[in-house]
Amino acid sequence: MSTQQTLQTLRGLKLTGMANAYEQQLSLPGTNDLSFEERFELLVGSESTAREDRRLTRHLRLAKFRLQAYLEDLDYRSHRGLQKSQVASLASCEWIHKHQNLCITGATGTGKTYLACALGMQACRSGLSVRYHRLPRLLDALRIARGDGSYPRLSTGLARADLLILDDWGLQKPAATERNDLLELLEDRYGNRATCVTSQMPVQNWHEHLGEPTVADAILDRLLHNAHKVQLTGESMRKKNQNLD
Repeated sequence: MSTQQTLQTLRGLKLTGMANAYEQQLSLPGTNDLSFEERFELLVGSESTAREDRRLTRHLRLAKFRLQAYLEDLDYRSHRGLQKSQVASLASCEWIHKHQNLCITGATGTGKTYLACALGMQACRSGLSVRYHRLPRLLDALRIARGDGSYPRLSTGLARADLLILDDWGLQKPAATERNDLLELLEDRYGNRATCVTSQMPVQNWHEHLGEPTVADAILDRLLHNAHKVQLTGESMRKKNQNLD
């Protein structure tokens, strides 16, 4: 088999990382000094890296994060209540693997969405599937999906994501149908997947905000049981950044 045939075969088998690495080896004169085992290890390593990169790209595309955020860029100097030990524990993604939840609360501008997206990014890096949604828009989408017949597909996708981020919890009081949709969503995920919620509203006010006591009890039981909690404090990061301009 010729070199070109080998490259075509590798790409036909969708081993593009290995094919590209093999092509690169052919163009480097020093490659002939390596043993067969060393060259083969390089090819396998390149294929593994290429697959990880493609998987990460796919996860990020499906996640649709509101912000491009990274845990490495978190600001611990602004006295926001962020604890490095807690962030490090959450960064391990063990809570996601254990199907636990996370509630991030704090005033507007304190970095709730950034932290949630950064943890979501870390989950994607770890090979986990993530979906980001602003809760008001998601509830609208669920209502529309019930009308056009796409509800089963949408609800199944939400239920299967390893981590579901619900941003802006509590911005508007939910209607009865929205409470039921929220309960059904959390019921599908409870004990099976992890959910992260961000809210300007303190947790102790969530029950009253949800309205109907019986449904509120059911929603909060599934959301808050064994949930990790991060409460961000301090001034708005947006105001601080404007002051630096």
